[in-house]
Amino acid sequence: MGFSELLDEMGGFGRYQWLHVTLISFPGLLMASQNLLNNFVSGTPDHHCRLSTNHSLWNLTRHMDRRDALKAFIPPDPSGTRLDRCSRYVTPQWQLLSANGSVNTSHLETESCVDGWTFDSSEFIATTVSEWDLVCSLRPLKQMIQTVYMGGLLAGAVVYGGLSDRWGRRSILIWSYLQLGVLGSCCALSQSFWVYCVFRFLSGMAVSGIILNTVSLKVEWIPTKTRTLVGTLTSFYFTFGQLLLAGLAYWLRDWRKLHLVVCLPHIVSFACSWWLAESPRWLILKGRSRDALKTLHRVARINGKPEVADKLTPEVLRSHMSKELESDRKMLSAYDLFRTAGMRRISVGLVAVWFSTSFAYYGLVLDLQKFGVSIYVMQLIFGAVDFPSKFVALAMLSFLGRRVTQVLCLLMSALFIFANIFVPANLQAIRTTLACLGKAFTSASFTTVYLYTGELYPTVVRQTGMGLVSTMARVGSMAAPAVLILDEVLPALPSVVYGGAAVLASGFACLLPETLNVPLPDTVRDVEEKWSGRSLAAQKRKKTDPSSEDEQVGLSLKQVKEVEGGGLNAL
Repeated sequence: MGFSELLDEMGGFGRYQWLHVTLISFPGLLMASQNLLNNFVSGTPDHHCRLSTNHSLWNLTRHMDRRDALKAFIPPDPSGTRLDRCSRYVTPQWQLLSANGSVNTSHLETESCVDGWTFDSSEFIATTVSEWDLVCSLRPLKQMIQTVYMGGLLAGAVVYGGLSDRWGRRSILIWSYLQLGVLGSCCALSQSFWVYCVFRFLSGMAVSGIILNTVSLKVEWIPTKTRTLVGTLTSFYFTFGQLLLAGLAYWLRDWRKLHLVVCLPHIVSFACSWWLAESPRWLILKGRSRDALKTLHRVARINGKPEVADKLTPEVLRSHMSKELESDRKMLSAYDLFRTAGMRRISVGLVAVWFSTSFAYYGLVLDLQKFGVSIYVMQLIFGAVDFPSKFVALAMLSFLGRRVTQVLCLLMSALFIFANIFVPANLQAIRTTLACLGKAFTSASFTTVYLYTGELYPTVVRQTGMGLVSTMARVGSMAAPAVLILDEVLPALPSVVYGGAAVLASGFACLLPETLNVPLPDTVRDVEEKWSGRSLAAQKRKKTDPSSEDEQVGLSLKQVKEVEGGGLNAL
């Protein structure tokens, strides 16, 4: 009997699982805030050069609109539709306030904003941009904040992915909650740009630790039959988090207050997470059978199955889970994700899917101000489209399986991204609608791949595998903003790159094995038995030549056992 059958005997998705999933998923309400926070804390308010003759402007505004009065001090931008943000006239040009307003301004002498900038506070009270003047020549530093944060996510995926397989999912999750609660709150206290970037990097590492271990602890405690439903429904915490972020940002409109509100609650998550139980699968594979038994006894009693707890002894556990207990307990490494045919097939496919999904997703959501609509409204719209998309994903995952769902989500997101190429720039409503649909399918792709990854990788390297693919997702999220620069070469080029990456990834997703209603693999051997090409061929030969099949499988499993026993401790 495997672990899934043992969970069914202990009540299946019982009282403990309900509490466990709720407690571990609830912090997801604020995970969306972390990933999309830069849209609001580093929003760019409308601004212009600070004037050296404010008293003159004050006198003028008694007789005319302030916006009109500024024309004497600030030149128009190259488009002529608004005032320039990065220069001012050396001397006031009062003649520009005349009724005809037809004076040629190209010959008038201008200078940079030597006295700083004046920022409009109607949309944001304060942001990092207005705090440290991250405009004009310093504008790239605004994007650097998001890049630094994504770098932290990448580092956290590498570091915490490996540490979780070594020290346990629960321990790293608890530490990550504390790290985000404390260091994330320190962002609000930063007095310099560079100190702020350091805290954002460390916050990003903590977010990776939370996401990776939440996924693993979730799937490792959920019975096979309910994984699809529970995995999809709990992803709605992230969706509600996007709506919550829009409300909090609109209410506070101050970057320091917003940081505190979305980070401090993780101290509560840290306090509550001590109730969570470590994954028995991990404990067993680490040779800690007695600790696993204590955990299983506790869960059985919470689920109202004391008779199961009384019967569960070390001997019973060994007899029922002999395969897991006989698994090599040496630490495997990231190299083992590619050493065998089945693992290579899984890792290469997932790397492509994670990179492309993140690449397209963050290309759409990290610059909400470009749509010409209130940033708070756009955040609400982008959050709301997740509801129908995830219900569609749930239906597809349940009836079509993981592989078909993953492929279709990637292809549909590419379709809507490509469609935007052919819509004129002045049709903002249509362009925004297509962008929302593209975002909906990339969100569905994320929902699918999170569940899919946890089901494909075996327990012994599940966190290392999650760390690898999450690393590729962070590379995609870091590359996404840089691609937007290509619109200076050709406006349609960024959409071509985003959509092309999704189409390419859909091809790799076709190579992944199906996991619908399949028990979680615990060892590399399980993966090779289920999904490697050699094992499938051997199973076909079994019907005609059983002795040949036994010989082939014996050789294959011997090779896999050598891999499990010879893993390098590189990560």
